[in-house]
Amino acid sequence: MPQLSLPTGINIEYETFGSPTDPALLLISGFSAQLTSWHENLCKLFAAQNFHVIRFDNRDCGLSTKLDGVVVDTTAVITAALMEEPIPEVPYTLSHMAADAMGVLDGLGIEQAHVMGASMGGMIAQTVAIEHTHRVLSLTSVMSQPGEPEVGQPTPEAMESFFTPPPTSREEYLDSSASWLVWHSKKYRDAQRTRAQAAVDFDRSFYPEGGPRQLAAIYASGRRTEGLAKLTMPTLVLHGLDDTLIAPDGGERTAAIIPGAKLVMLEDMGHDLPEALWPRYVSEFLELTARV
Repeated sequence: MPQLSLPTGINIEYETFGSPTDPALLLISGFSAQLTSWHENLCKLFAAQNFHVIRFDNRDCGLSTKLDGVVVDTTAVITAALMEEPIPEVPYTLSHMAADAMGVLDGLGIEQAHVMGASMGGMIAQTVAIEHTHRVLSLTSVMSQPGEPEVGQPTPEAMESFFTPPPTSREEYLDSSASWLVWHSKKYRDAQRTRAQAAVDFDRSFYPEGGPRQLAAIYASGRRTEGLAKLTMPTLVLHGLDDTLIAPDGGERTAAIIPGAKLVMLEDMGHDLPEALWPRYVSEFLELTARV
């Protein structure tokens, strides 16, 4: 896959689907999630509807630039954010990650794009829409939240799984993927498929060191309420009623803040993108883009 070297010194690994002459759809991945979190066949479904689909690895993840050895006190950052006290210094914020996303568009010579992000990727997409408004044709925020600590909180079981450091041996890591099922869609959860995806991700780039820095970026970035309330582009908010990692009220609150946003709450969706729901994602996205 190709890489783009951004003026900031960050290199971003990316992949495209479809024709460069079609409207661009930029897909932004979630916390510690590589570009493979946007399944190749889902990308192809969007491309088949005449979109130039771009997926990429966020910094500190996958095959993009990693900030090896840069230390952050994530616990102190989270505590300060929850107490609404001054945030300790962090290596980067969601604004830097949003600028990386715009660097991908710049490198590909794309002026404007439809922007879709899932989980932390939804937070980055929201930040893109706020800080780079003129670049965004439409915004789709999937299983995310607006940076308000009162909403989108995980269940204790999901929190325990999320905050448990991953094992470093391949076999133990694959075994540990069973714990992710706690936040997957109840109707479609599949331990075998989850394990297979874990193998793909481990073999492509196992890099747990980036997780604490990305998590610090989330908490250090604060509330997006004021910025989201000023957005005017067509917006879709997708969330699963089964989501135990970012509770459904995170999506509900996001849609309530953004003027004119369409909220779609899906009964059989957790904190994942099950293949059975791909046609729904595509149809909702097509309805959104028809408003542009």
